[in-house]
Amino acid sequence: MFCPFCSVQETKVIDSRLVADGSQVRRRRECTVCKERFTTFEMAELVMPRIVKRDGSREPFNEDKLRAGLQRALEKRPVSTEQVELCISRLKSSLRATGEREVSSEFLGNLIMDALKVLDKVAYVRFASVYRSFEDIREFGEEIARMSD
Repeated sequence: MFCPFCSVQETKVIDSRLVADGSQVRRRRECTVCKERFTTFEMAELVMPRIVKRDGSREPFNEDKLRAGLQRALEKRPVSTEQVELCISRLKSSLRATGEREVSSEFLGNLIMDALKVLDKVAYVRFASVYRSFEDIREFGEEIARMSD
């Protein structure tokens, strides 16, 4: 690793710790030439599958878009930020676990609805109503009835 102060490649690790629930390694380093110390963070780079939209177009997975959709559905609901972040983490793990390079937006939408059904039933109905383009109150009732099955 190059020293950010003198650009020499000779640095040594002084201390390593797991951070962010074990998903990152924090390393304290020291330059062997100028003796300056600095911190680096190391984490696995995991490739997310591309999303195939209903119209056939493809786009990269967008975590911000996922977060915004969940937050919209969970607006004014008693769900903590930590629960939302854990939900996002689980959804990303589920997507990676498919082992596919591409997944349909329908597959992703169903994963999100399954997660919301567990997290908050009102948010689930909100999300489902937009995702499935409910036209009238009858469709809300049918979805609520399916939830109690």
